[in-house]
Amino acid sequence: MPPRSAHEEYPTWVGFVFVFNLIVGTGALALPSAFSHAGWILGTLAIVVLAFMSYVTVTFVIETMACANAVHNWKRLQFIKRDRVIEHDEDSNVETIVEPPVVATDSESDNEQARLDERDQLLTDSSIEQMPLNIMYCRKTYYTLSSKIELGEMANMFFGSSQRFLFYFCLAVYLYGDLSIYSAAVAKSLRDVACAHNHRANATDDDDGTERCWQDGILTRLDVYRLCLVGFVSVLGPFTFFNVQKTKYLQLLTVLFRWLAFSVMISIAIHRLLAPVDSTTLPITPKRADIAGIPYLIGTCIYSFMCHHSLPSLLTPIANKGRLKALVSLDYVLISAFYLALALTGIFAFADIKDLYTLNFVPSANQTNGLLKAVEYFLALFPVFTLSASFPIVAITLRNNLQTLFLDAAQLETYNFFLRRLFFPLLAILPPLIVCYFTESVSNLVGFTGCYAGTGIQYLIPIALVLSARRTCDNMIGRGIINEFRSPFKGTVWPMIVLGWTVACLVLVTIDLAI
Repeated sequence: MPPRSAHEEYPTWVGFVFVFNLIVGTGALALPSAFSHAGWILGTLAIVVLAFMSYVTVTFVIETMACANAVHNWKRLQFIKRDRVIEHDEDSNVETIVEPPVVATDSESDNEQARLDERDQLLTDSSIEQMPLNIMYCRKTYYTLSSKIELGEMANMFFGSSQRFLFYFCLAVYLYGDLSIYSAAVAKSLRDVACAHNHRANATDDDDGTERCWQDGILTRLDVYRLCLVGFVSVLGPFTFFNVQKTKYLQLLTVLFRWLAFSVMISIAIHRLLAPVDSTTLPITPKRADIAGIPYLIGTCIYSFMCHHSLPSLLTPIANKGRLKALVSLDYVLISAFYLALALTGIFAFADIKDLYTLNFVPSANQTNGLLKAVEYFLALFPVFTLSASFPIVAITLRNNLQTLFLDAAQLETYNFFLRRLFFPLLAILPPLIVCYFTESVSNLVGFTGCYAGTGIQYLIPIALVLSARRTCDNMIGRGIINEFRSPFKGTVWPMIVLGWTVACLVLVTIDLAI
């Protein structure tokens, strides 16, 4: 896990944009519908509270990343200490490392070579490995974010075997939910574009089983949805059997599509709000508060603020990490404001909010303006463009996590071909296909994934990681060295508050599903 080289680093503002783009994804498309169920007053309060809770656990993950780096750096130094004499200056809090002359006999050469090989495996940072004889090693450099240590590696470092199993299991369930949401959203978008000219504006999902897609056709809207679903998984599913690389430019393209689509949707909603009200049209008056809609909104918001599993990849390459806390704080403030703008303009501009917000912009038969028709098609097909680019990456990630969960990674090549190359890719893509075949409700999929798997990834795992990391670093390194990346939410009080909030969310959603 060597530190990134200078050419792999990027400025702070790039990191700000990457974190923003990571969080604002598919969940934002389901948020206006969940917001409308809870009411605009209660919904606004819920988004603010859920954003704050997510921010608290993000700081826990960042602190754990620094602790993992500290453990790694401490182990490096212990290896150096085996070879060199360490003289510590108490006044300057600096250790001077001096390498004494070593004379090895022929009988000791084999053992010495084995020890050096072991050292080389740990000292992957060439700058440390090639230290001069009189180098000053500052103890403050224990806690850094110089090495990219992923969440799975931190789980292996700070968790026991049972906790590691639960971690990978929770991550697998979350990724299954991701794939199900992607599949349903793409199939539903394709179906609604294909059937747009023969669909009643006030029709619901319950009508899809009987309503014809085309006036003179025999296929119902549900039939077309299932055909689109199978076609989508058939086209992109085979990528799961391989490894997808060099997707940088494809991801940048989807980012541009995303921000163009969100900007257009908010602009259209604002235009509808500012347009003069016709005398025959009643003004839209969304409800203010409905406690029954809170469980639905909780799961959607948790899913919408999810970024914790990707933080090491995004934050480690940032060149100036001194402003990291300010960057993350500003990101959460702006994302919360963006979500509120998207949801508030949506519920006041549309009387009926679809579970996938882009479906409110499905092309209409009476649209004669060519530019506006092109915009409508772009918005309706927007989930198809963006989610299709992400589907293979998520599926491959799920495949790898399933292999880690059930197989011994060190003995992977000893398993038969079917188990290594066929079984786990199929295990990754078939369950989401089966689930989405029997339900097209994106809102239910987002709510379930966000609440059950999402609370594990966003709340429970960061709590367990930060508490274990603090205990490990205190015992290994001591409390005298300050972690500059430590969360401002110190002690055990805040983890317990987040834990209580997690239990409350799970209870509310479970009761709502049971009733």
